[in-house]
Amino acid sequence: MIKPQYALSYSNSKRTPNWVSWELTQNWLGPIDRSNDFRPDDTLPAGWPRVTSTDYTGSGYDRGHMTPSGDRTNTRADNSATFLMTNILPQASDNNKGPWAELEIYCRSLVKSGKSLYIIAGGAGKKQILPRGGITVPTKVWKVIVVRDRPGIDLSDINASTRVIAVSMPNINGVGNNWRSYRVSVDQIEALTKYDLLSNLPIPIQQAIESKSDRL
Repeated sequence: MIKPQYALSYSNSKRTPNWVSWELTQNWLGPIDRSNDFRPDDTLPAGWPRVTSTDYTGSGYDRGHMTPSGDRTNTRADNSATFLMTNILPQASDNNKGPWAELEIYCRSLVKSGKSLYIIAGGAGKKQILPRGGITVPTKVWKVIVVRDRPGIDLSDINASTRVIAVSMPNINGVGNNWRSYRVSVDQIEALTKYDLLSNLPIPIQQAIESKSDRL
């Protein structure tokens, strides 16, 4: 599914996104406050159940954004799009408000310093199914961030030295706030998810940047 603000793959059986990808540059950041208008995504195919915000009520899980509200603050429409339930999965509160949120803040700080980011995020595994809505709770949440030195850089400018941050976090309460503790390689994310990430890059560059974990 392609939206102006992000792209995603959605699972009708899990009723959560498989992955969501987006670009983050300073053009996406502005003065708009969080809209909080969680709502079903009516662009899903006919006959597919629409997850509602109330399906999470009493579940013990947050409505966890993949594309963060804070990454889309330039216009009201852009911010509102992040509250579609196809961009949301069940996330343990300590994770969502702890290391996951801290990484989101770090990403925005990189952009404010002049970087541009390509980001893809999702959940993996099956912890339980929420009784309301039949929503699968993932055992882990993951994110891959390609850090580009400036806006406007295309694929041909990504090389073996390009910084890539990958994290895999347990979707539980009691996690530590330091997102750096959960850094892994892209190869490890691919083994977890069975996805071929960054697949538009030349194979030698994929091999170079996907095999190492970030250390900055």
